[in-house]
Amino acid sequence: FTIERGKTLGLVGESGSGKTTIGRAILRALDPTSGTITFNREGTPVDLLKLRGRNLKTFRKNMQLIFQDPYGSLNPRMTVRDIIAEPLECQTSLSRQEIDAQITDVASRCRLNVEHLRRFPHAFSGGQRQRICIARALVTRPKFVVCDESVSALDVSIQAEIINLLMDLQKEFALTYLFIAHDLSVVAHISTSVAVLYVGRLVELAPTEKLFFNPMHPYTRALLS
Repeated sequence: FTIERGKTLGLVGESGSGKTTIGRAILRALDPTSGTITFNREGTPVDLLKLRGRNLKTFRKNMQLIFQDPYGSLNPRMTVRDIIAEPLECQTSLSRQEIDAQITDVASRCRLNVEHLRRFPHAFSGGQRQRICIARALVTRPKFVVCDESVSALDVSIQAEIINLLMDLQKEFALTYLFIAHDLSVVAHISTSVAVLYVGRLVELAPTEKLFFNPMHPYTRALLS
């Protein structure tokens, strides 16, 4: 499949169908046994499977992941400031002042209270923690973000806030999303197109409206019902 820049592909399917595996393979957190993954950076196609060592580490700032669990994905012994700063410290040579400026900017864009950056994760609610995860993912100014069921652990009212935040940030930074989910109403709201995964294979891929109003595959119809 192909995801156009600035668009969102929703990837849906039952548990164990391979959604997270696809996301991690694209990010090179897993090494695929076959196939190709091409990242088009400023008009230049980059074969991600050929990147190794320092080249892969340097390229990683273009791709980030927002985890499913806002509780388990934050280090309880680090302050929010240090959590958001970690990608910059790993991937750039910015000074502390420059890092602090970027942290303050991305935290405010993610609607976090900048005065609370010295607090630890336990002091925040689930929705606030997910905003911290989003800020951490966006602090390196990536082009592509994998959202791995990033609202499934949240209350329904908070889900809507986070989805709207992700859509606002997408417009602001021209982000491209692979949005992995099993909640079809959430996928319908955020996705430009939808891919349906069944036991490791894509069985249907279509623009969102077309897929929801005229599903072709029996498994897609079963999911919608």
